[in-house]
Amino acid sequence: MNIIAPNPTNSIVNSAGRMAQAFWSWTQEITRMQVAVGSGSPEGVLEAPVSKLYMDTAGTAGNILYVKRDAAIGGDATQGWILV
Repeated sequence: MNIIAPNPTNSIVNSAGRMAQAFWSWTQEITRMQVAVGSGSPEGVLEAPVSKLYMDTAGTAGNILYVKRDAAIGGDATQGWILV
């Protein structure tokens, strides 16, 4: 995925003092790309979009990194994580 930063000549806030749409969209994409971090498996706990990465701080060698592979399993968006 290629994320393009907002035009630096545009304001990051609109006339109402709220985040401008282009800047808001960019921050959402950057946030979505961050690796989630927690203790224990994310399966059944963490909702995330497909391709999200998760690092288990309590994991041992070979049991640290997960990737969200399925959007939902049986309608449950916290399911679908696999250990990589």
